[in-house]
Amino acid sequence: MMRLSGKKVLSLVDEEFEDLELWYPIYRVREEGAEVVVAGAKKGFAYTGKYGVPATSDVAFDDVNIDEFAGLLVPGGWAPDKLRRYPEVLAMVRRMDELKRPIGQICHAGWVLVSAKILNGRNVTSTPGIRDDMENAGAIWRDEAVVVDGHIVSSRRPPDLPPYAKAFCDALAER
Repeated sequence: MMRLSGKKVLSLVDEEFEDLELWYPIYRVREEGAEVVVAGAKKGFAYTGKYGVPATSDVAFDDVNIDEFAGLLVPGGWAPDKLRRYPEVLAMVRRMDELKRPIGQICHAGWVLVSAKILNGRNVTSTPGIRDDMENAGAIWRDEAVVVDGHIVSSRRPPDLPPYAKAFCDALAER
């Protein structure tokens, strides 16, 4: 039996996500046995990544019952700047934080956590380009491949995907 069998993970998506930062964690979590559901503003819509790889949403944000999920993945790219504008997305992030379930964020995905107002006093990393945003939200920013602070797993950029995806899977397995 795989260590994540029986767990469901929600992955958020919107236009111009960073292709690798969406797909690599999804495949890694699936390899461990978890089910991954992709959520976007519209159900069944094919969103296009920065490099042209599509991702079709399984459900719409409005139809998600976040309590059914063991973890949440937020991809980077330009999608986080769009995702942070949906009240439903921010509510999902806050609820996962409240439940202390793993929240994975990489690169610009930190913007979503900033807008959800859950970073005060938390150790995180991100692309250096949003370091000021993270720190202004009260986070303690670290220039490391992956930073785990409780249930929040953060990473900087695509070259850091292997340790990031492993740390996210480890966090899911521990809960």
